[in-house]
Amino acid sequence: MRNFNTVFLIICFLSTAGINSVLAEDLKIGAVNTIRVLEQSPQAISADALIKKEFSSRDRELVAQQKKVKSMEDRLAKDGAIMSDQERKKLERDIIGVRRELKRGQDEFREDVNFRFNEERAKIQKEVFDAIQKVAKDNGYDLVLFDGVAYASDKADFTDLVINYLKEKQQEK
Repeated sequence: MRNFNTVFLIICFLSTAGINSVLAEDLKIGAVNTIRVLEQSPQAISADALIKKEFSSRDRELVAQQKKVKSMEDRLAKDGAIMSDQERKKLERDIIGVRRELKRGQDEFREDVNFRFNEERAKIQKEVFDAIQKVAKDNGYDLVLFDGVAYASDKADFTDLVINYLKEKQQEK
């Protein structure tokens, strides 16, 4: 909404400042879909791969814990009727304990992954913003809109230019 208000104020200013339609037509306006840039840039793809690699061992541990709970539950369902009361109650308590551990581990895992994702995303956002400015200047844009753009024609949308710039920059590294 804030971006819309800003654009609206700029348009009002230009129209009240006596700018004629010829000058308004010479104004080159572009739009960038930053969500698409953040999904398709090589920097974002690399960051996602890094995070997956970083957390893969913990993910495997959680999967192993899930299998353990499933195995214990299967054993209870299969052998529960022939177990002694004491054995069955112990197994039920063990299942509850392992489930609790699993839930806690999953919650911590999710929080840690989200934290790392946000760290990496913050680095990439700065780089994307710089890329948008560079591509806009290099291509003669007077005004660039991003975040909150409801529609931009293919002529105004230079998202692909930004993604290509980021790819080239990544290859230089």
